[in-house]
This record gives sequence, C-alpha cells and structure tokens, in this order.
Amino acid sequence: MFEIDVDKIAFIIAKSREFEAQDAVHEEVGGDGLATADIQDETFQENLTTSADEENDDATLDEVKAWIRSINDDDQCQIVALAWVGRGDFTPSDWDEAVKIATDEHNDRTAEYLLGMPLLPDYLEEGLSQFGLGIE
Repeated sequence: MFEIDVDKIAFIIAKSREFEAQDAVHEEVGGDGLATADIQDETFQENLTTSADEENDDATLDEVKAWIRSINDDDQCQIVALAWVGRGDFTPSDWDEAVKIATDEHNDRTAEYLLGMPLLPDYLEEGLSQFGLGIE
C-alpha cells in the first residue's frame, strides 16, 4: 500500500506551489508590456521581468527536479501514482495497479513528467486526502 514518506510529498507540493506562484506573476504580464491590472509604470514592468526573476524561477524548478531525481525509483513511482489518484485517474483501491503502471512506465524523465502537470500540488494534496493523510 502507500509507503512513501509524506514529508517527501510535502516538499514537492511546497516547491511546486512556489514555482507556480513565481510563474503566475510572469503570466499576468500581457503582450503589450502592461500587467493585466493596467499598471502603467514601466519601471514596475522592468523590475517584474528581470533576469533575476527568471533565475529564481529556474533555480526553484531546478531544485525540485534535482530533488525528485535524487529519490529512489520506487518513491518516484509512488509519487506519480499518487498524482494520478489525486487527478482522478485511479482510486485508492486501485493503488497497486496505479503503482504497477507507474513502475512499468518509469524512465529518467519522472521529474519533468510530474512538473509538467499544471495542477501537480493540488493532485498530490488530493491524493493524500483520499488516503486520509495531509501535510502540515
């Protein structure tokens, strides 16, 4: 059954939310260079999209990718299965099947796969909730 340490899931959730928050700020900037709130201050716009912000985004993304890659394959597969449960692809009673499929499809791009899920932190939290678990 569910064997992965919830703290590992909590770390991925926290870092994913941090990256999403940084990414959301960048997405609010429209193609005309103005924020969606119609902010006219060009200095604000320039500060919002500095290379330092991009480096922070990259650093957060790189950190969580490296961390996912560093954990063992069994845990990686369980994280994928948990995201699938949270997304509704499987139920907790289908856990063994979800883990088996995740294991069969496992490759060296698990971090990219997980971080490519737009709602990853929500899926992981929902998956934990379906097992009666939560994070603090």
